[in-house]
Amino acid sequence: MRQAARWWLAGALAAAGLGACAGDGPLDGGGVPPLRAAGADLSALAAFEGAGAQYRDGGITGALPALRARGSTLFRLRLFVAPLGTGIETNDLVYTIALAQRIKATGAGLLLDIHYSDTWADPAHQAIPAAWAGLALDSLEQVVEAYTLAVITAMDSAGVRPDIVQVGNEIDAGFLWPLGHVGGSDDTPAQWAQLGRLLAAGIRGVRAATPPGDTIRVMLHFSGGGNPPGIDWFFGHVAQLGLDYDLIGLSWYPWWHGSLAALRAGLATAANHYGRDVMVVETAYPWRHGAWEQMIVDSGALAWPMTRAGQAQFLADLVATVRATPGGRGAGVLWWHPEAIPTPGLFVWGDGALALFDSSGALLPAARAFAP
Repeated sequence: MRQAARWWLAGALAAAGLGACAGDGPLDGGGVPPLRAAGADLSALAAFEGAGAQYRDGGITGALPALRARGSTLFRLRLFVAPLGTGIETNDLVYTIALAQRIKATGAGLLLDIHYSDTWADPAHQAIPAAWAGLALDSLEQVVEAYTLAVITAMDSAGVRPDIVQVGNEIDAGFLWPLGHVGGSDDTPAQWAQLGRLLAAGIRGVRAATPPGDTIRVMLHFSGGGNPPGIDWFFGHVAQLGLDYDLIGLSWYPWWHGSLAALRAGLATAANHYGRDVMVVETAYPWRHGAWEQMIVDSGALAWPMTRAGQAQFLADLVATVRATPGGRGAGVLWWHPEAIPTPGLFVWGDGALALFDSSGALLPAARAFAP
């Protein structure tokens, strides 16, 4: 087994009650297993650094070293097929490999989030890459498999084989639209069958790129972490399709996806009904008020103060909730875009209020919630 896989193995053994490797913390007094993976999506880090952003935590310089020192063990990177190459839409394969090499050099794990698009993919946007437009289903299926295999093979050759691969990003309504669209008028057996073929093609690409005796875990990602009926709808169809995947990924931003109690119910639904480990692969919470509040849909779910201490309590409560997922199935938590601090010339998610660094680049107390 690869040494790099130890970031996951230690927690997995503890969660299964099989003991821990040297240096790992024991189960807490309530017998709740520790997280197997904790960290962040750092996809824009190199772009922010290139525009002048600087990060620190006391005497530690750099966002990646600072987060690693506070307990982060897994980092997520998105991949676009042919992005614009400007601002923070720079996530082509060359950029991604370079950033992945920095992550792997720290001993952390790597989650590769393949969007199968030239730009952002989410429940409302799943644009097919321009180079694949107009392909018939049979041809698109072949391209998806070949592309996935080529990406992981290239990363492996560069010494950064991912530990987890997301086949699609927030694919609640499918991906590679229109052929892979589901929901609404496309909530039909025929459309689900098409989506199943495309997802299976991506999964085959991951499996084909995995050396014998090694493991790359396949994740399917649903955005509505606080939506148990939606989780059942999506993963129930996935079960009917017989897809070969390992992990369930959920997003949970409370102002969009509901309360912590709603997330707790979503985690239980995913774990109990589908027999996979579950990770919250996107989350965030503000450390201050600001213009970002214009995007709030559910203010009632913002149960923590919008302060440094409030953000820290939010993440501590989230970690505890994921750890308490039934059957020890709560595998991890990843903060989305912690590096998004005010930086000239770049779009800044949440105006910097949703980062894990303050406006000067100093690490915020919330990051300590990942410490073992």
